Amino acid sequence: MKNEIKKFFKGDIEDDLETLKKYSHDASIFEVQPKLVIFPKDAEDVKNLVKWVNQKKSDFKNSPKSDFYNLSITARSAGTDMSGGPLNESIIMDFTKHMNKLIEFNHPALQAPLLDKEGVGGGAFITVQPGMFYRDFEKIVSEKGLMMPSYPASKGICAMGGIVANNSGGEKTLKYGKTEDYIQSMKVVFTDGNEYEIKPLSKTELEIKIKQNNFEGNIYKKIWNLIENNREKINKAKPNVSKNSAGYYIWNVWDQQIFNLNKLLVGSQGTLGIVTEVTFKLVPIPKESKLAIIYLDGVKKISDLTAELLKFSPESLEVYDDKTLQLAIKFFPSFLKNRGFWGGFRFICGFWPDLFMLIRNGFPKLVVLAEFASDDKEEIYKKIEDLSKMLKTKKLSYRVATSSADAEKYWKIRRESFNLLRNHVKGKRTMPFIDDVIVRPEYLSEFLPKLEEILSKYPELEHTIAGHAGDGNFHIIPLVKTDNLQLSQTVIKVADQVYNLVLKYKGSITAEHNDGIIRTPYLEKMFGVEICRLFTEVKNIFDPQNIFNPGKKTAGDFASIRKYIIKPN
Repeated sequence: MKNEIKKFFKGDIEDDLETLKKYSHDASIFEVQPKLVIFPKDAEDVKNLVKWVNQKKSDFKNSPKSDFYNLSITARSAGTDMSGGPLNESIIMDFTKHMNKLIEFNHPALQAPLLDKEGVGGGAFITVQPGMFYRDFEKIVSEKGLMMPSYPASKGICAMGGIVANNSGGEKTLKYGKTEDYIQSMKVVFTDGNEYEIKPLSKTELEIKIKQNNFEGNIYKKIWNLIENNREKINKAKPNVSKNSAGYYIWNVWDQQIFNLNKLLVGSQGTLGIVTEVTFKLVPIPKESKLAIIYLDGVKKISDLTAELLKFSPESLEVYDDKTLQLAIKFFPSFLKNRGFWGGFRFICGFWPDLFMLIRNGFPKLVVLAEFASDDKEEIYKKIEDLSKMLKTKKLSYRVATSSADAEKYWKIRRESFNLLRNHVKGKRTMPFIDDVIVRPEYLSEFLPKLEEILSKYPELEHTIAGHAGDGNFHIIPLVKTDNLQLSQTVIKVADQVYNLVLKYKGSITAEHNDGIIRTPYLEKMFGVEICRLFTEVKNIFDPQNIFNPGKKTAGDFASIRKYIIKPN
């Protein structure tokens, strides 16, 4: 296989054991060893490989014992996914080595009013390859006073391709929306091995596209027919929460004016085609911001407090629990790395106000972060003043960060909560499998205690909770002993109970982290048989030979969870 690919592939091809082991993992609970890891130089490499794989699958479709029978390609960027999305037993295609470049940066409207999540009000765009790390992307755009606001908490280590593949969201999603709201256009290689530019189309443009009567035109025709023929079912299936990464977003493609295939490709985890370029819409960074830190002594107060805080229109409304705070205290030295003596000293000194709050009020059950941002300084100060009055009336313990550096330490704890667990707790392993549930915020006071009631039945699942309170989206990260022999049974049993609870409150089993290996088997529980049949139709329209990232979004099963879950030490 390797020698055949070398004939047409300019990039690197690796099959040594060390590389295969490295690419057997992401940030999930799975281990899946590929046969080959390749690093494309450019879009031509991607196109040629897709054509080759497609041809081999066709040639050997009646030879199940052949190495080519189950040939497939899984696109991968930084590998920070928690669902097993970039794992595969066949070929892994990593974009971070070569296809990590800036293509174009157009920023003519830096003085424009703050854009809303639809991009109205200005015209700043950036085109990048999928292997660019978000930290490099952020440096480029922030120097011009701009941002792509749907970055996840893992922004220091994730890449742009993964952000698109998972339809990422994060701390600013409450105000700005998810990645799907910031994709202007994409270049995608479909299963015929050709690269296409995908843009929003008017009805007239769609009709012209369909009349092409070629591979691309037939995709548009078949997706249009699928949506039109099942419109009522599709609209009814759309989750009634502020964000969702489960399934294919067939309800977002056609809004009766614009037909946008990007709305289907985003969040599809590379199962419909391989993205080679993305053009993102950007928004200006607000000039002023203030962060309020609120301590709660119980989870039942979070729903009412969230409702009150949302009245002030915060840019972010985040939360983490007492266990996360305890971990931050326990592993405090990890926050001081690369800060130098004085930087570390200032970081430590910044926690004195919190120490006094802890002494005075005791250890909180939840820490809530409410950030307000605007170009209008007076507006921010007025909101903080009114917020303070409300919090005092409710007799809640709180403080307002005095500077951006003061605020940053709280964001550091929030963003690093998963890595604290992953890198520092010895003898136990992070097991993200119920890591991204979402219900409407008004249900939190009922939902969270019931969630804890389920988890309390499994003392072996020590866990932390953090998330986006403003959206009702919580990340539950269990820790388990590395010698747990019943792990796969526990994972399936607990996930089933938790997702039943989520669906009782009409939520989604994943708001940001997507389906991958871990949640694809539960899509039928969430959407029902008919909608999952439509998901399978979508997959077959784009990828009839199943060469793109198989087993994610469709055709996933519990046997795969049991097969690939990391084995105990």
